[in-house]
Amino acid sequence: MAETKGKFDFAIDRGGTFTDVFARLPDGRERVLKLLSRDPQNYKDAPTEGIRRVLEEETGKACPRDQPVDTSLIGWIRMGTTVATNALLEREGEKTALLVTKGFKDLLHIGTQARPKLFDLEVAMPEVLYEEVIEVDERVVLRQDGCQLPKKDPKCIVTGSTGDSLEVWKQLDLEQVEKDLRAVLSRGITSLAVLLLHSYTWSDHEKAVGSLARRLGFTQVSLSSEVMPMVRAVPRGYTVCADAYLTPKIHQYLKGFTSGFKDSLKDVDVLFMQSDGGLTPMEQFCGSRAVLSGPAGGVVGYAVTSYNQMEKKPVIGFDMGGTSTDVSRYAGQYEHVFEATTAGVTLQAPQLDINTVAAGGGSRLFFRSGMFVVGPESAGAHPGPACYRKGGPLTVTDANLALGRLLPSFFPKIFGPGENEPLSLEETMKHFHRLTQEINSFLSSNQTQALKFTEILIAMGFIRVANEAMCRPIRALTQAKGHDTSKHVLACFGGAGGQHACAIARALGMKTVFIHKYSGVLSAYGLALADVVEEVQEPCSLRYEPRSFTELDKRVELLSKRCHDTLCGHGFTRSITTEVFLHMRYEGTDCALMVTAAGYPSNAQSCRGGDFRSAFTKRYLKEFGFIIPDRTIMVDDIRVRGCGKSGIKSLNKTMTGHGKAKPVTVTKCYFEDGYLDTSVYLWEELPCGHSIPGPAIIIDKNSTILVEPCCEAHLTEGGDVCVAVGSDPHCALGTELNTVQLSIFSHRFMSIAEQMGRVLQRTSISTNIKERLDFSCAVFGPDGGLVSNAPHIPVHLGAMQETVQYQVFREGISGPVFFVASRGHHADIGGITPGSMPPHSTSLQQEGAVFTSFKLVTGGVFQEEAVTEALMAPAQYPGCSGTRNLHDNLSDLRAQVAANQRGSQLVGELIDSYGLAVVQAYMGYIQSNAELAVRDMLRDFARRRRQQTGSLEVESEDFMDDGTPIKLRVQINEAEGSAVFDFTGTGTEVWGNCNAPRAITLSALIYCLRCMVGQDIPLNQGCLTPIKVIIPPGSILQPSMNAAVVGGNVLTSQRVVDVIFKAFEVCAASQGCMNNISFGSERVGYYETVAGGAGAGPGWNGRSGVHSHMTNTRITDPEILEKRYPVILEQFSLRQNSGGAGKYYGGDGVIRKLLFRNNVVLSVLTERRSTRPYGLQGGEDGAAGLNQLHRADGRVLNLGAKTSVTLQPGFSLFLM
Repeated sequence: MAETKGKFDFAIDRGGTFTDVFARLPDGRERVLKLLSRDPQNYKDAPTEGIRRVLEEETGKACPRDQPVDTSLIGWIRMGTTVATNALLEREGEKTALLVTKGFKDLLHIGTQARPKLFDLEVAMPEVLYEEVIEVDERVVLRQDGCQLPKKDPKCIVTGSTGDSLEVWKQLDLEQVEKDLRAVLSRGITSLAVLLLHSYTWSDHEKAVGSLARRLGFTQVSLSSEVMPMVRAVPRGYTVCADAYLTPKIHQYLKGFTSGFKDSLKDVDVLFMQSDGGLTPMEQFCGSRAVLSGPAGGVVGYAVTSYNQMEKKPVIGFDMGGTSTDVSRYAGQYEHVFEATTAGVTLQAPQLDINTVAAGGGSRLFFRSGMFVVGPESAGAHPGPACYRKGGPLTVTDANLALGRLLPSFFPKIFGPGENEPLSLEETMKHFHRLTQEINSFLSSNQTQALKFTEILIAMGFIRVANEAMCRPIRALTQAKGHDTSKHVLACFGGAGGQHACAIARALGMKTVFIHKYSGVLSAYGLALADVVEEVQEPCSLRYEPRSFTELDKRVELLSKRCHDTLCGHGFTRSITTEVFLHMRYEGTDCALMVTAAGYPSNAQSCRGGDFRSAFTKRYLKEFGFIIPDRTIMVDDIRVRGCGKSGIKSLNKTMTGHGKAKPVTVTKCYFEDGYLDTSVYLWEELPCGHSIPGPAIIIDKNSTILVEPCCEAHLTEGGDVCVAVGSDPHCALGTELNTVQLSIFSHRFMSIAEQMGRVLQRTSISTNIKERLDFSCAVFGPDGGLVSNAPHIPVHLGAMQETVQYQVFREGISGPVFFVASRGHHADIGGITPGSMPPHSTSLQQEGAVFTSFKLVTGGVFQEEAVTEALMAPAQYPGCSGTRNLHDNLSDLRAQVAANQRGSQLVGELIDSYGLAVVQAYMGYIQSNAELAVRDMLRDFARRRRQQTGSLEVESEDFMDDGTPIKLRVQINEAEGSAVFDFTGTGTEVWGNCNAPRAITLSALIYCLRCMVGQDIPLNQGCLTPIKVIIPPGSILQPSMNAAVVGGNVLTSQRVVDVIFKAFEVCAASQGCMNNISFGSERVGYYETVAGGAGAGPGWNGRSGVHSHMTNTRITDPEILEKRYPVILEQFSLRQNSGGAGKYYGGDGVIRKLLFRNNVVLSVLTERRSTRPYGLQGGEDGAAGLNQLHRADGRVLNLGAKTSVTLQPGFSLFLM
């Protein structure tokens, strides 16, 4: 299909700023072209202009801009575009309405209920893509074995595409739907997204709505069952909304593009790149598959050009642009994900696994409380970096210019207000001079660092910090998935990457950097190399076992035929391949893997497509570190990817040179050893076969490559640059404070905690840890003080420090050099109720197993017998049981050991690199840095408070639902930047479980301080150094040893936060509760925390339906909940106008109604049912919550804030 002899072929990447064009000419030559994506004074459409210019220049025939382009000489056109991405980022898609099952109008607003930034009190989340919602009174539920609800009419029983049996509880009322749709049309909305529960398996209702909507005149109708038929209503809903929102914009763009050609490109083969790295015909290009269209071309480009099939050395793609850097991995197969978030929208569609970090050439440079910070803010294209002469800020680009790594004389003169001036080194150095004075002034007054910074040292420092920021996602992509980073090749492309590639490869232990000759336009070149892809997928609910193989084989055969027929329709014949994937998971878990049987031929114990069981277990073991041999394997989806081979083969070779490569000039460039003479070469003049020792700079039209000292570049016969990266000459680092190193160590410690978290999530088995993400990981110093944590669950953090320090200072323990720790919420550890969250516990023993200090691993051996005995020990107490889920407890404990082992290994590697004394010194410095930020915040608050009131004292009081007061008085020392937090007057320990150990109060306090600092500092022990905490013994905040405390962790912690923020008048109260709901029986157990409203602040409204403050766990998707548990979710929506009115209103809470199918024990542990969340500065209080029991006979009972009750089938919990 790619052979179009005698014609021009074009591959075009239309980016946000530039459009890149790769053209293959009739004589086999290749041309590349770069032009502005928007230049309305000169042309309407950049890709059309690029094609016009090439045709005019190469044929010598005039091709006027005001006339359609002649297509007789065009073979094919392939395009990647950011049209969909930009529309999503800028929220400029089509006006869209969402039609959804009744009771779920706010489902996509609530989403997973987690907030994106843990310490931002103003919870900023992207708004939903639809403007209006239509609720449809229809309902379909999955049938369950053992369900004790009354049987339905057999006529209402249907079979889904998965083979599941369903009951239609409420038929679709098309007359009412028509009225609602007409009303929406009358308001000018013509794009419709349809999301009905369980439509992934039974889509009749969605199809009926779709037919009606098209008949009424909706121009775009997207059905979730067609866009992506996969279980999980929330991501499927986001995906169908994105499809309805973006597809009209894509069609609008395509109409404009084709209008620039004769006959609208009727006889030209036009293909578009999808997010999965495959091309699709223009008429099939849709919004949900277009979001990564641009970056996908680059992945294909580096994968095809830099992966050696003989050596099979995996490649990391490193695409550094102006505002961000994309990293991805290729090891012979494209790595796909089926759920990823872009611009705040989670899309459930096959996408290349591309990780983005907010560090690019335009990332801004800051100095904050003793730390060098790069990004995430960007200077953008306007005004751009300071050197662009438009009043912009300092950026990474400016740092490279200051160091001599960018040469203005080789850049076009397109800068300044008139866009006719060169890059300005003078403007850059002015900014660095001001920043140098600020930094040196800060250091001389706050720290003992002897080194005085110069402008060049500061620029170098920022480059090192930026490089470390970009190393983090690469480590996540490799180490966190069990791959050795150093065994990879770094394939660099994008305009800014060449200046950083050698340093990043060296930091990661990589030995080779590969930069393709078209690296500046690699996304466009990748389009020319790509193949046409057709994917089909359908849901499934089969066990992977012999009796299912006939059905599996039949369905695979039908899907493969669909792929084959579609590709034949696109003109392919013999060059078609298909690959089968099964979406597999262990029964009872929620972590599915999309598995191919490539390399695992079929046998007597497998289906015809291959030995998927072996492929799944081997991949599971590699990714998660364990398998579950006795567990059934489920197939959730069947996917077939058909591929029509159509990529070109580039055969152009570079001339072989004789003699030495000659530099065009020699410049001074700054490196770690100071200024060095650096030869400058023009890439186009370099012959292949020559080596260029570093330091050197290689320049072409679109990029600059820095070859660092101890590195050596050579040109391949294809004209590409390959750099051998030498080891860094050892530069000993002393224990004295270096501010640049402080910033780098901060990244490294945070990266260690993040990697620990990824290992824990990967290797755990329980829903609580693996899916709800109810865990935390952290690194601690030799004294047990918190050094760095990953942004997990705030309530864990201070408590983890107290726990670690208890182990450190026990008698007989001596000489630890550091600690790592992980904490996870085990769903059951025994006690008086399933889920170990009893509402009415009065002693610690009733809440399950208790560990003061227990050695889990001795001599490398996991102490399974001893820990099992401890987990079963609660059974000795009256009315208590031992753990009800020992298997998951043991598996999750092993996962925590694996996470700690990973953390220990990574800290050990740091010590090997820098020495123990240096690592421990920087642990201390990072804590001191956090201390400094808190002192600055307290001084600033004290100054404002003194000016307003003349007092340096604040106080507040709030009450638990039982009337227990929590009282706080804060005395601030403005000179020292210190404070005393005195909780004297707080109520006594309670006969119940809302008692909170001292560690919980410290967790709340450290969280509040970090929020009030208002900038991205490490959260660690240093935050508490300026703070003296007084808690009266015997109070609810420092109870006796055996007091019941389960409610203290999840409820009282939230009230302590409210009291602290009330004293400082930072924001109004949030929901002040975690709404703990658990239910279970002998066969099943489930636990969830339910979101509420976030408090408003001075300048912002509170977010509705989100977790706040001390927790941030996710909630189970409605379809998964109903599939796995004996419950039906009847409503999950916002509780309108419950947040409290004011100039800025509080976030609304939620309404959640659960109907139970079987006998279960329900436990409810909540707060704010009698005391209302306070408003501030005249704002109204929020509404109190309510827990009701709706009995099957119609009676409605108030359950109160805390209760445990046995429910019969047909009973409902109504929570709001």
